[in-house]
Amino acid sequence: MNRGRLEAFSDGVLAIIITVMVLELKVPSGDTLAALAPMKSAFLAYVLSFVYVGIYWNNHHHLVQTVKHVTGAIMWANLHLLFWLSLFPVVTAWAGNNPQAAWPAAIYGVVLLAAALAYLILQKTIVRLGGGELAKMIGSDMKGRLSPLLYLSGIALAFAHPWIAELLYALVAAIWLVPDRRIERGMANNA
Repeated sequence: MNRGRLEAFSDGVLAIIITVMVLELKVPSGDTLAALAPMKSAFLAYVLSFVYVGIYWNNHHHLVQTVKHVTGAIMWANLHLLFWLSLFPVVTAWAGNNPQAAWPAAIYGVVLLAAALAYLILQKTIVRLGGGELAKMIGSDMKGRLSPLLYLSGIALAFAHPWIAELLYALVAAIWLVPDRRIERGMANNA
């Protein structure tokens, strides 16, 4: 299989994830700006999850560009990542509809952590199957090491203060908002 098919399939799944998330937003029940107030938490959860999907889409694109040949192991690692990302609509709606509840905030963090670990597995699978150049491009990966620690902190803190957990999740998104240019630079240097 060529990487174009892997990328196209992943792009399609990510587009569906965004579509399902936006369909969870309900139409306001009135015709004034005040009618938007009850939607605030659900909308903020949607925005955060949309940003996360965008981050994964961008970094996945760069990661897949390093693949010379798609193997079964890469396909399964990619599906593993897509599985966790496909849970975003459910946990987004649950956390958005219950903004001060511990369990929705904690489970949202668990899914974010699982997606991050799945991305790391995909990355390591690509490196193991001949991505030596990718290993050099990634380097020490400080953002990749810090993110799981922040997710774990958020999950634990969700049971004391769900809003702190949500702030930590937003912080991780902010850290990754600027696309990871290490792979892009490495690809340009190798061209």
